[in-house]
Amino acid sequence: MIDLTPLDVQKKKGDFRRSVRGYDPGAVDEFLDLVAERMTELVRENGSLTVSMDNLAQGLAGFRERERALNEALVSAQQLREDMRSQANRDADLVLREARAEAERIVADAKRQVGAAAEALRRIQAQRVRFLGMFRKVAEKQIAEIELEEDRLRDPGRMETEAMPERNASPDSGPPQWMPAAGHPGEDG
Repeated sequence: MIDLTPLDVQKKKGDFRRSVRGYDPGAVDEFLDLVAERMTELVRENGSLTVSMDNLAQGLAGFRERERALNEALVSAQQLREDMRSQANRDADLVLREARAEAERIVADAKRQVGAAAEALRRIQAQRVRFLGMFRKVAEKQIAEIELEEDRLRDPGRMETEAMPERNASPDSGPPQWMPAAGHPGEDG
C-alpha cells in the first residue's frame, strides 16, 4: 500500500491526459479508487486512534485522580505528623509539669521533715541540757554529803553534836538530808 499525501494528489493532476471531453475517466477512476481505499484506511485508523486517545484520556484522568488522591494522602500524612508532633509536645510538657510538681512536693516534704527533725533535735538537746543540770545538782548534793561524811570521820566528836537533830527527827519528817527524795532527781531546783 502506498501512502497518499496531498502533494501526491496535486502532482497527479498533471498526469491525467487530456481528452476532448476532459480527463481520462479510467485514470481518474483508478486514482479515485486509490484515494477512496486510502481514505477508508485513514478513517479506520482515525477511529482506532480516537478510541486509543479516549482510552489514554481515561487512563490519564485515572492517573490524575490517583495523583490528586496521593497529594491529599500526603497532605493528610503531613498534617497527621504535625498533629502527632504537637500532641507529643503537649504530652511531654504535661509530663514535665507533673514531674516538676512532684519534685517540688518531694522537696517541700523533705524540708518539712528536716524542719521537724531539727525541731525534735532541738527539743532533745534542751531536754539533755535540763537533765545534765538536774544530774549536776544531784551530783553536787551527793558530793556535799560525801564531804560531810568525810568531815565526820575526821572529827567524830564535832559531828555527833551536829548529827543529833537528825536522830531525834520524827519518822514522818522524810529521809536524811544526804539521801535524795523520791521522785525525779533535781525536782526542787
